Amino acid sequence: MNKPAFEFAEMLGRTIKKAEFMLEQIGDKSPHAAKADGRYDDMRLDWWTTGFWPGMLWILYDLTGKEAYKQAAWSWDERLERMMLQENNFHHDVGFQFLPTAVIKYKLTGDPDALRRGLFAANLLAGRYNLAGRFLRAWNQDKLGWSIIDSSMNLSLLFWAAEASGDPRFMHIARAHADTVVERFIRKDGSVCHIVNFDPVTGECLGAIGGQGASPDSAWSRGAAWALYGMANACTYTGDKKYLRASRQVADFFLAHLPADAVPHWDFRASENLQHEPRDSSAGACAASGLLELASLLPEQEGRVYRLAAKRMIRSLDQSYATWHLPEHEAILLHATGHKPAGQNVDVSLIYGDYFFLEALAKLNGWERRIF
Repeated sequence: MNKPAFEFAEMLGRTIKKAEFMLEQIGDKSPHAAKADGRYDDMRLDWWTTGFWPGMLWILYDLTGKEAYKQAAWSWDERLERMMLQENNFHHDVGFQFLPTAVIKYKLTGDPDALRRGLFAANLLAGRYNLAGRFLRAWNQDKLGWSIIDSSMNLSLLFWAAEASGDPRFMHIARAHADTVVERFIRKDGSVCHIVNFDPVTGECLGAIGGQGASPDSAWSRGAAWALYGMANACTYTGDKKYLRASRQVADFFLAHLPADAVPHWDFRASENLQHEPRDSSAGACAASGLLELASLLPEQEGRVYRLAAKRMIRSLDQSYATWHLPEHEAILLHATGHKPAGQNVDVSLIYGDYFFLEALAKLNGWERRIF
């Protein structure tokens, strides 16, 4: 085994050991953020991050074959389905919730109920499509024309549903929204805006809104990670090089604006003096996993720069942002930023950061199955 493979195998071993502790502590909670006390919270089941903890469990089961992970992950899609049948707040993020629960469960076990639940969620997402503006509507409030970059990652639910059901309407909707991401969300320099507002009646694009970025024209780093990963996935499902070019465009911007330790600030344009701005380890972890997908779509020599960048980011997260020195801490990564403009979850641990860190390490150790 060459040195890099051994290096990342050691990292994965540390992560699996930490995950065993997490399983004991978290149990069937729905974690989102862990603050200074090192304990993950427990969010309602329709919260957008619900799928990431069971997604980690399914990856761990697939890697190790240990029944404890399978048993802990098994009921999550059923719990989400029950929540669907009462008053809830499910929206554009059902991909984040059902891909790491129902869909991966079906792929790993062939469970027919998991298939049904995954297709049910895909129908809900497809129902949010605005025909005039060619976009998936965000959230459930009165902002009927808002669409967000996060939906780039949720498109995989629609692409999967088209394959699993044979119904091409899922593919049509996913491609239409992906086209809108390329045309309206990704700027010429490769930076990405978080929210784009459309007239929900005419479909006219009314402009960008800052959202979780510093301003409408800023460059929110996690949004860039969603875009580069989501567009790589769109290329994987469709073979359309337009999405590959978009992914590379965002990736090049992302990598060009990283600080010395390769872990991004929460927004690449948050201020003129970024050294005082918080980092976002979750954006780094997500981008690293996305860069590995991007690299896999390119000829070896072209993809090498993205694969090396992903490795560099994972090394930095492992060495300087992980909780290896805090054995009682329930999370894997420190120093993530949730919603800086709202002052929410700044310099905390976030479950999706942990998820994408594990996912990237699994890929670096030969894991070939995919959730997103």
